[in-house]
Amino acid sequence: MGGLREVAAPFVVLGPSGVVVRTRLKQLTDMDVQVLRQVGAHLGALASRDLKARCRDGLGHDAGAWAVRKRALTPLSSARWAGAITKATHDQWALARRGAHTHIQSLEAGVRALRHRLSLPVGEKGSKHAPGGYRSRREWHAKSRRLHVLEGRLTRARADWTAGVVRVVRGGKRLARARHHLTAAGLTETQWRERWEAARWFVQADGESGKRFGNETIRISPDGEISIRLPTPLARLANAPHGRYVLSGRVTFAHRGQEWADRVEANRAVAYRIHHDVSRGRWYVTASWQKPATPTIPLTAALTAGVIGVDMNADHLAAWCLDTHGNPTGDPRRFFYDLTGPADHRDAQVRHALTRLLHWATSCGVKAIAVEDLDFTDETTREMHGRRKRFRQLVADMPTGRLRARLTSMADQTGIAIIAVDPAYTSKWGAQHWQKPLTSSTRRTTRHDAASIAIGRRAQGFPIRRRTAPPRTHQSDGCGHRTAQTGPDSTGREGPRPRIPGPRTRSVPPDTERTRATRTPKTVRDVRSEQEWVQDSLLLTE
Repeated sequence: MGGLREVAAPFVVLGPSGVVVRTRLKQLTDMDVQVLRQVGAHLGALASRDLKARCRDGLGHDAGAWAVRKRALTPLSSARWAGAITKATHDQWALARRGAHTHIQSLEAGVRALRHRLSLPVGEKGSKHAPGGYRSRREWHAKSRRLHVLEGRLTRARADWTAGVVRVVRGGKRLARARHHLTAAGLTETQWRERWEAARWFVQADGESGKRFGNETIRISPDGEISIRLPTPLARLANAPHGRYVLSGRVTFAHRGQEWADRVEANRAVAYRIHHDVSRGRWYVTASWQKPATPTIPLTAALTAGVIGVDMNADHLAAWCLDTHGNPTGDPRRFFYDLTGPADHRDAQVRHALTRLLHWATSCGVKAIAVEDLDFTDETTREMHGRRKRFRQLVADMPTGRLRARLTSMADQTGIAIIAVDPAYTSKWGAQHWQKPLTSSTRRTTRHDAASIAIGRRAQGFPIRRRTAPPRTHQSDGCGHRTAQTGPDSTGREGPRPRIPGPRTRSVPPDTERTRATRTPKTVRDVRSEQEWVQDSLLLTE
């Protein structure tokens, strides 16, 4: 037990601090589409220019440089558009900065793994906690060359981090690289150009409380009318007073529509973004706003009605409902999803699985769902698991961050608390203590089902093993009850044992004498042979 690490205490996850809803723009005329394209292209060019200036400033950027950038953009758009562009640029630079830090961590993990394996003799086997040496001298030589490559990349990445240099592409790096591999991407040059231009458009504006309907730049009334404040060079396209253009279509938000309408009627800030999906030929508008984070309830209050333990896997969620004493009730549930295909399809699969999980939790009457606090930052490097490509791909495909964020946001609307537990040894100990006892002829308990029980019991504060070791006073109740699942106030916990007649020994059954007197011997014996060995008591008196 000395090699086991300390297990962190479970905690209730904070609720979401913002809301994002999206709907489709319908009934747009040709003029509406033309105006949206011109506004997006014009503001997108300004956003690209501002991003270049922000990257050039690097770590020397301050509030004064921000004001200079905003003053340069105001004559070409408006004060509000300039503020939206500079804020989006700052957020994009900060995101690229965080991505650079994550890249450095990945390179450091790869270098550590390579140095460790290269220091071992060739052919030495590894352990569960550390990989062994390489299989041959040829592989050792190839990995030594790769170590020099990674060290060079790490040196350059650290130098860029120190200097504040970031690599960022408006429109996305993946789409930019697809230009050189159109056949593999299944696109023509014209199709790629349309997607590239649409991805670099900029039609988004932050909200402002106190203004009409919560946004002066992109305004949506409670009845769904959309009006846009046109940039100064495009003011000639206005069809409404004060340089505004009103779209012919109306929008309605099906999800959280009443919450959005209440904010708009109260003139509270709502941010909007209009974007074009080239592959579908549709226009969408996204509304977002901030809200106070839902206060977390105490851990004991969340566990008053039991808990559902969830084990996250590459293709499904394994869940089991536990009562207040840590006992699994009912049958396990599995919620499958398919993470192949585009990002929208993967996101929809995760949402659908979480929706079914929350519906089941509501029907069970529990108020808490326990999940593992997973982080695969170091394990996703290709040097961590050597040639186990399928395992590395399996770990990399697990939607840990996306699923955790989605579950927290969706559970907030149902009043279910999310409890994060330490993932250490849950699969191993769950299979060791729970898989075999819960497997029967009618139910096959998998390793993932057993892990979900371990996760739920850890959230409740119970040990994962089914029963604790007997106390020192042999197997009596002198040191407390031995069953870990039963509560201290359970009926019959310290009740008297039933009276069983017969000898009070462990080796002889209580009805031994009665059984011996009434049973028929199975072996036929010779009566004369028995009499030869029996001495008559009368012979001793002669």
